Amino acid sequence: MKRDVALETPTGSLRSFGSNVVGLDYGRPADEQISATVKAAILSMQLPPGQLISEKEIGRLFGVSRTPVRAAFAQLREEGLLVTWPSRGTFVTNLSLKEIRSAQFLREAIETTVVKHLCSEGLLEQHQAALEQNMADQKSSAEGGDHACFHLLDDQFHSLLVQATGFARVDAALGREKAVLDRLRSLELATEGAMERLRCDHATILTAVTAGDAAAAVEALQAHARLALGTLSGLIEKHRGYFDLDETSEDI
Repeated sequence: MKRDVALETPTGSLRSFGSNVVGLDYGRPADEQISATVKAAILSMQLPPGQLISEKEIGRLFGVSRTPVRAAFAQLREEGLLVTWPSRGTFVTNLSLKEIRSAQFLREAIETTVVKHLCSEGLLEQHQAALEQNMADQKSSAEGGDHACFHLLDDQFHSLLVQATGFARVDAALGREKAVLDRLRSLELATEGAMERLRCDHATILTAVTAGDAAAAVEALQAHARLALGTLSGLIEKHRGYFDLDETSEDI
């Protein structure tokens, strides 16, 4: 079944996106830069589900013809972030509950294995130092109310844990699954106290890994990974138009 999108097309979101567009580096493929910029705006919810987005308008914002924009849109459709409906236009896709749950399942499976490995093998000094610096930066961001910076540091914390295993392919796999959850995480971060809750979770995970306590590390990681799903019903209620209602109707 094709997934529909919310019918809301907030012009303010596209205007805000346009004000943040920077010039292209003409030494690199324009379509890749456009795709990356639009993708970042979608995942951060700057361009929300249901946002109408046209090749002509994006081309105007970046100062390019529609050819590289068309290629960028094709990539974003391939990634499930855009959908084009004949005679209606191209829209940012809604959030899929099935995809969110699948990504969370895979993320948890990867990260529980990671923390068990680190508890067994231990952390090298440089990885320990990088994680502790990340925790300090998280504290500063949370205290300053900087959601965008905290989101990046959240990603970095989990990536640093995986990098400490030395398995580069695992980091890439985790990044793909976390990307599916990014829009949900952006909504979650906007809730009161979310950054401090996440920071405390990270601290608990790191403490357990540093101590080599696999049971505590796995328990803390699982509780942390499932936090977003625990708030899902409330987020659906608050942002109902952002979700696929045919998928969520039985779960609310």
